Amino acid sequence: MLQVAFDPIYVHPVPEGHRFPMLKYELIPEQLLYEGVLGPHQLFRPGSLDEFYVLLTHDSVYWKRLKTGQLTEKERRRTGFLWSEELVLREQRIVQGTIEGCDYALKAGVSFNIAGGTHHAGSHWGEGFCLLNDQAIGAHYLLHQQKASKILMIDLDVHQGNGTAEIFKDEPRVFTFSMHCQKNFPFKKEQSDLDIGLAEGMGDDEYLDILESHLVPLIERVKPDFIFYLAGVDVLSTDKLGWLSLSKIGCRERDERVFDACKQFGLPVQVSMGGGYSPLIKDIVDAHCNTFKAAMDRLWP
Repeated sequence: MLQVAFDPIYVHPVPEGHRFPMLKYELIPEQLLYEGVLGPHQLFRPGSLDEFYVLLTHDSVYWKRLKTGQLTEKERRRTGFLWSEELVLREQRIVQGTIEGCDYALKAGVSFNIAGGTHHAGSHWGEGFCLLNDQAIGAHYLLHQQKASKILMIDLDVHQGNGTAEIFKDEPRVFTFSMHCQKNFPFKKEQSDLDIGLAEGMGDDEYLDILESHLVPLIERVKPDFIFYLAGVDVLSTDKLGWLSLSKIGCRERDERVFDACKQFGLPVQVSMGGGYSPLIKDIVDAHCNTFKAAMDRLWP
């Protein structure tokens, strides 16, 4: 049974100087419940995070300074957040939601974290509203627990997963794949195992053709036994930070192709929602809910 990490604490901290729709973390589960896509028994609130898994991924000095509010002003501005204890707790809950989601995915084939996708957080830095890299920590959890031996990170957010690329640059058990708008943030890219930089304004057909030409061959080459999928909806044409031009239908087809490939190879997948900054909250919620619907249509044991 598909399980979804949700906790109301996700909606509290708001990025400094912006009106980004953090409300989506509350509206997505409400919409899915309203439409009958999910039942209440499929939502879970994450427990407490074991710092051991944070330290498998992030530098101990960075983590100590983050959790005690000792980042420099320059480092804090890079994160986009005003520091608070609540903010750090939020990040830990997000990470724990992804860790628990890994175990659910191993049982049910797929799981979701309504938040997460914090792929700009590197081993020793926070950036772009990302403080701890939830999927990177989840990958280290699986490897340490010997629940996976080869992991594929599929990052289809409009922005490159620079933090994830940096964290796993010397880890052969994790293959990082990022398909993003090349000229968009972050302007200093890290090197993933496979980066596909897309031109500004790319629409559905060209985007889906590129994804189709790489996805299955990549799985066949990497031979993973677990997949992480970052399903940002900032690829939409309506997104004010995205610079690509996918429709909602194209964005859903993107998700369908990822889940079809996972099902074809019988691979468990943990999904974090990533970015989405369209001016209308309805566009963001609809696109994120479509990702859930695409998975629900393709549940696999």
